[in-house]
Amino acid sequence: MSDFSPPWDEFRDLVRRAVAEDLPAGDPTGALVGERPARASLVARAAGTVAALMAAQLVLDEVSEKLGSGRAEAELHVDDGARVGAGQELGVLAGPAETLLGAERTVLNFVTHLSGVATATAALVEAVAGTGAVVRDTRKTLPGLRAVEKYAVRCGGGSNHRMSLSDAVLVKDNHVAAFGGVGAAVEAALSGARSGWTAYEPLPVEVEVDDLFELDAALAAGAKLILVDNMALADMKEAVARARRAGAQVEASGGITLANARAVAECGVDYIAVGALTHSAPALDVGLDWGALAP
Repeated sequence: MSDFSPPWDEFRDLVRRAVAEDLPAGDPTGALVGERPARASLVARAAGTVAALMAAQLVLDEVSEKLGSGRAEAELHVDDGARVGAGQELGVLAGPAETLLGAERTVLNFVTHLSGVATATAALVEAVAGTGAVVRDTRKTLPGLRAVEKYAVRCGGGSNHRMSLSDAVLVKDNHVAAFGGVGAAVEAALSGARSGWTAYEPLPVEVEVDDLFELDAALAAGAKLILVDNMALADMKEAVARARRAGAQVEASGGITLANARAVAECGVDYIAVGALTHSAPALDVGLDWGALAP
C-alpha cells in the first residue's frame, strides 16, 4: 500500500495535546534565549525510512501560538516514506530561537517514533519481497496513536488491517469459545455479514484458527479469509493448500519476526500480520543540529 496521505486531523489533535503537555506554562529556559534568529538541521543519525516529517510545521505553529513567539518555518528536504542514510539532512527549521527550542522535543518525539514504525515495516516488506505476501499491521497500537502509527506503516510500504473493531469481523479464539466451536462462530459471522449487521454496511469476515482441525471447520462453514495463529511452517503450508482448494485466502500471525518472516511468506500466505510494527518498533535516531545563533 503506497498511500502516504497523512491523517491531518489526528496529527493536529495530537500536536495540540503534545504541545500543551510540554508547555503548560511556557518555556522559561527558552525565554532566556529570546527571539533571536535561529536555524537547526533535522538530521538522521541512522539509516531508515522516515515518517511524520510533515508534523514539524504543525508543531512549530502550535508552539509559536502557545508562546506568543514569532513563526518558524520547516523546510523539508525529503518526503515521508523516503529511505534515508545516516547523517542525511532531512530538513531545516528556521525562525525565532524561542520557538525552535520550545518545539524541538515534540518534533523529535513524533519523527523518531513514527519513523521507527516506518523503518521496521520497510525492513519486513523487504524481507518478504517477491513472495506475494502483504505485510499488515494490527490493532496493537499505543492508545490514541492508532491513525498516525498506521500511517507510518503505510510510509514503510506496509498495508493496514482494520482501523477499529467496527471495520471488519475477525472471529478470534475468545469468540470461538463463546460460541462453542469454530463452525458455529463462522456461521454466525457470515449470517451477520449477509444481513448487513443492521446498523452497518456488510463487513468482511476473517476467522482465526490454531490448527488444521479448526481450519477445516472454518472452511466447511464457508470462511474465505483464514488467520492462522502461531502455526508451525509445515502446518501452515498445508493450511494454505487446503484454503486454496476452498477458494480462501490465508493470513499468518503470531511470533513473526524479521528473522522468520521470509520462511512464513514462502508458505504461500496472502498476508502477514505483525503487531510489533506498532507496539515494539524501536525509534529511529533523529536529531536537531543547531547552527550558531545571531548575537
